[in-house]
Amino acid sequence: MIATRTSLLAGALVAGLALVFAPAASAGITPVEVQLLGLNDFHGHLESHTPGTVREFPDSDPVRAGGAEYLATHVRDLRETNPNTMVVSAGDLIGASPLLSALFHDEPTVEAMNKIGLDLNAVGNHEFDEGAAELLRMQNGGCHPGDGCQDGDGFAGADFGFLAANVVDKQTRKPLFAPYAVKKFDGIKVGFIGMTLEGTPEIVTPDGVAGLDFLDEADTVNRYASELRRKHGVRAIVVLLHEGGVQTSPFGINGCNGISGPIVDLVGRTSKAIDLFVTGHTHQPYTCDIDGRKVTSASSFGRLVTDIDMTLDRRSKDVAEIKVNNRIVTQTVDKADDISALIGKYDEIAAPLRDRVIGSTSAEITRTANAAGESALGDVIADAQVEATADADKGDAVAAFMNPGGIRADIDAGDVTYGEAFTVQPFGNSLVTMSLTGAQLDTLLEQQWCGQSFPRILQVSAGFSYTWDATAPACDRVDASTIAIDGVAVDPSASYRITVNSFLASGGDLFHVLPDGADRLGGEIDLDALEAYFVAHSPVAPGTQDRITRLN
Repeated sequence: MIATRTSLLAGALVAGLALVFAPAASAGITPVEVQLLGLNDFHGHLESHTPGTVREFPDSDPVRAGGAEYLATHVRDLRETNPNTMVVSAGDLIGASPLLSALFHDEPTVEAMNKIGLDLNAVGNHEFDEGAAELLRMQNGGCHPGDGCQDGDGFAGADFGFLAANVVDKQTRKPLFAPYAVKKFDGIKVGFIGMTLEGTPEIVTPDGVAGLDFLDEADTVNRYASELRRKHGVRAIVVLLHEGGVQTSPFGINGCNGISGPIVDLVGRTSKAIDLFVTGHTHQPYTCDIDGRKVTSASSFGRLVTDIDMTLDRRSKDVAEIKVNNRIVTQTVDKADDISALIGKYDEIAAPLRDRVIGSTSAEITRTANAAGESALGDVIADAQVEATADADKGDAVAAFMNPGGIRADIDAGDVTYGEAFTVQPFGNSLVTMSLTGAQLDTLLEQQWCGQSFPRILQVSAGFSYTWDATAPACDRVDASTIAIDGVAVDPSASYRITVNSFLASGGDLFHVLPDGADRLGGEIDLDALEAYFVAHSPVAPGTQDRITRLN
């Protein structure tokens, strides 16, 4: 049996948390068997219809998977197999969530994870979507400062601990949350270091991470691994890291086919004292051996849970063996009644807003990009934003630009509800209209490749057009002479009013020219602009995807 968990240790910001498990019946030299159940990138997918499907093998049929009601049952069943069980998450537990969670600032997801028994969550980039103060509220509880307690009762916060080893205050240099936690299994300590990717400021709204520094992941791991060994006598160390890799297709959920991405270099730069990496961010499934260490990822949205069996040697106090297995969170088991009740409570409150029809489409509108990087849904969203800011009172915008990463779902044919639109744009960004010169517009377009780890092709509104060359250097791909608005070439020295969302306006996704925009004017929420567009133009047709031209 698992003993009562201790409270947060004094000074946990540096020393971490401690959970004490009861001694085994037989001490002897019998190894200690520990079970870790790993999650990542849950993103508030509480309901069973939102996570989607997963394939166990490349040629397997897709299986409906996920949903907190089923996840709870799978986790509880697995927990029954070993009293030395912990549930851990590698970040993005919240943020970019479906309406049921996001409408309530992700309080439902925290409450669901309390019931499921999550022990630790390393912060991910999306944990900062509403800023550091809001993330601290997720841990500590209290009603939302603007919306209050929307469900009519209080919010107690997370029973599990957030970890943020590489997220530090710029002034004090102290971590935002505890850098690590120390757990004791049958007398053997296991350290858990948790963190997000160093590049978090490049992919979240800068205001959300103001006053914080994000440190190199490998350097941070090595620092705290040394501290765990030196100060606490810990020999078994697990890293919960919101950064990951990808397999080469075709692949299965337990494969490691041609693994690539940041995780390969990061693991290679860390101390051999690290035994296991539970990773995320890329939404990919894999179970790998990299540089002699086990590295796992459980896809996304709670569709998989990584079952990790870790054998601890009583003499060395270190890891003797690790076995990993990604398990599908099937929807064929019984639902967990307590989670169903929680979902039902919030569903009842959200239903009137979620189910309201705001318009219709003439056909499915997808976010799938063509060879030039333009999607039909991106066209529609950009058109909605320029229309919302085109008159004199709202900014006189002549063009709008939308970041593709902010488009989170497709829109089906037929009636469109507010809930569907919310799923497409869940971040609550506001529109910002500003003035850029023609030369700055050219710079903006070049920044789609220049300095990026992968292309970020902005979606553009009707009337804006340009041509780019895929074979040209990364910072010189746009033919400036082709940049035009309503067929008229842009003058490098002239000023143009353009609209973007607040994430881009503050330099998000490395579009560093946008914070230099002049005469900025704040506007409505991006989702409100999309709703108004559907009200005015339904049935809305898919975008024409003919505004951006690619050469070669």
